[in-house]
Amino acid sequence: MSQELWTAVDRYISDRLLPEDPALEAAIAASDAAGLPPIAITPAQGKLLELLVRIHGARRILELGTLGGYSTMWLARGLPPGGSIVTLELDPHHAKVAAANLTRAGLTEIVQLRVGPALRTLPELLAEGEGPFDLIFIDADKRNYPGYLEWSLKLSHPGSLIIGDNVVRGGVILDPDGHDPRLGEGGVQAVRRFYELLAAEPGVSATVIQTVGEKGHDGFAIALVGGGSGDGHA
Repeated sequence: MSQELWTAVDRYISDRLLPEDPALEAAIAASDAAGLPPIAITPAQGKLLELLVRIHGARRILELGTLGGYSTMWLARGLPPGGSIVTLELDPHHAKVAAANLTRAGLTEIVQLRVGPALRTLPELLAEGEGPFDLIFIDADKRNYPGYLEWSLKLSHPGSLIIGDNVVRGGVILDPDGHDPRLGEGGVQAVRRFYELLAAEPGVSATVIQTVGEKGHDGFAIALVGGGSGDGHA
């Protein structure tokens, strides 16, 4: 198995199951032109997010990590009429690109984009009564994943779905002293703590699915709030 093969299979899937989409393609092109890092989810992963929103019947979504708005657009496509998204982005430049992409896609009425550190914005959302959210997608800086999970739980209700991206990273999480530049300093340890918190949270049922594709070997966590037996096992 090789990266070349994984990429080829991803493209085979996209070519057959995911028709060309001008709005999504324009968002990626604009993000690339603006110099944003090429770390957005793949089309197949985006479609999975859309399907999870539809299957779960989510009406209110919280996203941590907007980047250029590509994943935001996929999430929005799964919403029913009247649904909404709050998306949080740290970098003002990324947020500016995302805002333009979302405007072009006609999503400004249902997407609220907030700029600033998520660990500052999340308490504000709670204080403002913005929650609870039906589905929360965490795809931001990995060093703060434990804090993001804690606040996501506060902004959830029984039945909420929490999805965390990039929680395998080629298996580097197996090493307590591991380092991956893509996760940042202390990122591996933070992701390992994220696992520990999921496992210890009473009433939360969770798993992690490993993935391979254009972005290499990685995986995502999926947790159902109020879906566990209370034994604390993920």
